[in-house]
Amino acid sequence: MKYKLVIFDFDGTLADSFPWLTGVVDRVAEKFQFPKIPKSEHGLLRNYDAKKLLKHLGLPLWKALMIGNHMRKMMNEEIHTIPLFEGVDHLLTRLHEKKVELAIVSSNSTENVLQVIGQELVAKITYFECGVSIFSKSSKLRKVLSKSGIPAKEVIYIGDEIRDIEAARHVGISSGAVAWGYNTIESLSARHPTELFYTVKDIEATLID
Repeated sequence: MKYKLVIFDFDGTLADSFPWLTGVVDRVAEKFQFPKIPKSEHGLLRNYDAKKLLKHLGLPLWKALMIGNHMRKMMNEEIHTIPLFEGVDHLLTRLHEKKVELAIVSSNSTENVLQVIGQELVAKITYFECGVSIFSKSSKLRKVLSKSGIPAKEVIYIGDEIRDIEAARHVGISSGAVAWGYNTIESLSARHPTELFYTVKDIEATLID
């Protein structure tokens, strides 16, 4: 096997939560008094990393953290509307069958992640490090590495955002970028992840040899 430990991001990687996000962002903007995002800008903003996005919206980090906490609570109330991407259940099952250790490191809450993943798949995942703030994924990745005891060279973190690539690089593990999440594949490719995945099936084909 190419990797002995595969760590996944959740939103935009395993769970199709972007439609929910675009549906509530105007309500959140009103509550926290930042400019509403015109639909015409959605495509452009998907090329921005987290720091550039906050600067564009005029949001200080402290307010962004408050917004993140609020949105996790909002999502919890509507969690039944958020599905896994097609093929994710099969992918996680196949990796588990091949004795690959699995983990999830996410900004979302543990409760939300567990509800969407479901009991059957949860049993296949060894490590959960959730509730991560915007720029603290590196510390959570280190926790998973420490708990697993698996060498960094045999670990990959797969996500849909530029900050996922940066976090993986910061702790010395491989990075995988998916084409179906928040950041565009062009913006992700420009950061030179170790692996690029255009479909869920690509992950299985690359990781299971």
